[in-house]
Amino acid sequence: MPQARDPAHSPTILLIGASRGLGHAMAAEFLKKEWNVMGTVRAGSGRTLLHALADAHPDRVEIETLDITRPDEIDALHSRLSDRTFDILFVNAGTTNPDPTETIGEVSTGDFVNLMVANALSPMRVVERLADLVPPTGLIGVMSSGQGSIADNESGQREVYRGSKAALNQFMRCFAARQARTPRAMLLMAPGWVRTDLGGPEGRLSIEESVPGVVNVLLAKQGRPGLEYLDYRGRTVRW
Repeated sequence: MPQARDPAHSPTILLIGASRGLGHAMAAEFLKKEWNVMGTVRAGSGRTLLHALADAHPDRVEIETLDITRPDEIDALHSRLSDRTFDILFVNAGTTNPDPTETIGEVSTGDFVNLMVANALSPMRVVERLADLVPPTGLIGVMSSGQGSIADNESGQREVYRGSKAALNQFMRCFAARQARTPRAMLLMAPGWVRTDLGGPEGRLSIEESVPGVVNVLLAKQGRPGLEYLDYRGRTVRW
């Protein structure tokens, strides 16, 4: 069951990757739920949708800079936030290779490495480094994908992307195994095929159809220890 809310406490999410797309929409949805939001954008990204959200809610939205592929920036963010506590840490990160139709035998080594660093290694570096900003009773989540499921892969396609998300899922399971004796809640989220820059125009869902469910699932997962792999409707995704 979700934890009872202390009326004197304003719950806060640290949302990594909130400048646009799913991340920005999640920030807006958490605000509707009366949460405070600290969201990150990459340095040099200019004015983003998150900045507009901060202008509209100056007392409830904070913005930090972070490129998750740079360990020095992760360390610097940890130092800046070392005296803060967050109820939820959620890492929203994902990209794809320049040609998502490439098979594993066709992709260049450089594109393969870049995708694995962006989709698997870097999100877990954030989780490992910032986990101590979340109390043992808090929640740590990562944006995965239904395409990371090995059991559900019956069509192939987007092979390198699928592999990167499957790797992320495995690394998160390793992290969870080390947390097994704590009451910490952990989540791998599959938001559905959403029409974003990453998902493309053929996605089955709009952001408005996906994100409210994503946020509701996160909130429902609070206080439920252990790692789960769930979709935006709260359904278990097969590993």
